[in-house]
Amino acid sequence: MSEMGTDGAALEQELERMLEIEKFEPPAEFRERALWSDPAIYEEAAADPVAWWTARSKELLDWDVEPTQGLDDSNPPFYKWFEDGRINASAQCLDRHVAAGNGGRVAYHWRGEEGERRDVTYAELLDSTRRFANALKDLGVEKGDVVGIYLPMIPEVAVAMLACARIGAIHNVVFGGFSAESVRERMEFSEAKALVTVDGARRKGKTAPIKQQVDEEMGGLGSLKTIVVIRSTGIECPMTEGRDVFFEEICAAADPECPAEPMEAEHPLFILYTSGSTASPKGILHTTGGYLTGVAATHRYVFDLRPETDVWWCAADVGWVTGHSYIVYGPLANGATSVMWEGAPDYPHKGAWWETVQDTGATILYAAPTAIRTFIKWGADIPAKYDLSSLRLLGSVGEPINPKAWLWYHQVIGGGRCPIVDTWWQTETGGIMITPLPGITATKPGSATTPFPGVSAEVVDERTGEPVAEGQGLLMLEKPWPSMLRTLYKEDDRFVETYFSKFGEERYLVGDAARRDKDGYFWVIGRIDDVVNVSGHRLSTAEVESAIVAHENVAEAAVIGQSDEDTGQAICAFVTLAGDTAPSEGLDAGIREEVAARIGKFARPKRIVWADDLPKTRSGKIMRRLLRDIAEGRALGDVTTLRDPDVMAELEKQIAAEGDED
Repeated sequence: MSEMGTDGAALEQELERMLEIEKFEPPAEFRERALWSDPAIYEEAAADPVAWWTARSKELLDWDVEPTQGLDDSNPPFYKWFEDGRINASAQCLDRHVAAGNGGRVAYHWRGEEGERRDVTYAELLDSTRRFANALKDLGVEKGDVVGIYLPMIPEVAVAMLACARIGAIHNVVFGGFSAESVRERMEFSEAKALVTVDGARRKGKTAPIKQQVDEEMGGLGSLKTIVVIRSTGIECPMTEGRDVFFEEICAAADPECPAEPMEAEHPLFILYTSGSTASPKGILHTTGGYLTGVAATHRYVFDLRPETDVWWCAADVGWVTGHSYIVYGPLANGATSVMWEGAPDYPHKGAWWETVQDTGATILYAAPTAIRTFIKWGADIPAKYDLSSLRLLGSVGEPINPKAWLWYHQVIGGGRCPIVDTWWQTETGGIMITPLPGITATKPGSATTPFPGVSAEVVDERTGEPVAEGQGLLMLEKPWPSMLRTLYKEDDRFVETYFSKFGEERYLVGDAARRDKDGYFWVIGRIDDVVNVSGHRLSTAEVESAIVAHENVAEAAVIGQSDEDTGQAICAFVTLAGDTAPSEGLDAGIREEVAARIGKFARPKRIVWADDLPKTRSGKIMRRLLRDIAEGRALGDVTTLRDPDVMAELEKQIAAEGDED
């Protein structure tokens, strides 16, 4: 770490200077060693995307029956890929690596909240997966049945997913931060036959009685025949005779041999429900062959992965698609060694992540901008205490990253030597869609740059659907890709209406706004509904947030549109200050001027609310819906899924104090 990293003023000056740099070329040394360093890869993929994807599938996967078919587009938008191929996801992630002599390679460096350590090898993961797969069969689970998984970040979550894949059961993972009521809803929608859960889950020194909470919600669910309980924390938990079994006991009694059954390429692999705020959650359905192709290819080439030497850390949760694709299926399919992290970023201390990088020798870190902005707030002196020299590549995922956070990540965490791959994709896409290639692409802070080879994306006019060469519009995916969702589970009509009704059944509506610059780079602005209309000026919340956090005293900001009699909507900004900075009228004015200088006077926030923290899910996403509720004085709904529910109480106090001052 350079001296600049611990000197706040020097760092701020350096970041301001770097904001003037338009492009960051790949370091020469990185480019020379990169798996992909020839831009011709884009032309090759564009010439025949189906053939290109088929070649990647055969390069990276060992098919039981190699497909002779690429894309079946005879019934859009219900596309199929590699339909006559046969493959098993569990075998691709485990058996073939063990058979190749890599059983002793660490699959997961697991790090628990209270300092526990488990290094799980590929051979050990295969043994556990085989046993649990047989245990599921002994419980009556068959190919095509749905199995719910509601677990914290422990290695058994990967075991449960891979065991389902091994026997053709469809797993339905529910993020551990969701309430038991949300679990019941998802089990009911999917008609799950079994649920895998845990006695208790730890969070920042506290243990939640998960099994007890699950029991309170699962009564009368006719399809659910079995609940499997993993003893993780050792707390007592209720067990219903005839329904509930302990994971350890059924695995010990199970046959250790369980051959992986070759599955049709289009056999469903998993359902993952997206959280719905105004409607029921959508059950995103992914199938086997195409999904594995997409995640294996993007994981290998976006992150320039070397399985023999790299230590990969995706700092997400398996309960989200990022965890499915880049903690379980992508890394394991590629034979990688990963870090699996159970805890919060600030537990047991604010240097926990950087201590883990130092301890495991992590070489690639893939994290959310929200986490990065939190680290900015805590200060560069914390990561400076640790040796981060093992890192060679950084990634960003989950939402657009503002340039200042990008540069801080680059300088403070990457030491100025690590390329950053800022990736855009969705639960629905299965894998990364727009991204730099680190050995080829000159990056621009805040831009996801260009589509991955074989992906066709456009920014289009929201009225006509015509491509916008330069400027803002709707982000569209123009052609099918292997890892795309196949439908919404049991809701084909809703699938068509949601994604393929605006401009025809061959063009996928992403739901995000974006712009293209003069170089053809994509800048994802945010969800279509994350737009504030101030006196006819349509502003993205992300754009205003980026301008606010460019202020030297701001660590993080969340912007919402608030009803306004004069302008229709006004911008309300919730602002978290860096370090020990205290709110003041001068700071308030300075932030408004920063926005005016970067966007225009019409974009200045009408209202600034000082916030010690912002309401975030456990995966780090800011819950702007709750901020809209609190700003408009509406009653708050369930906040138990937040990383820290107390944040809303503090914000309510702040809003109340604001009213008293008026």
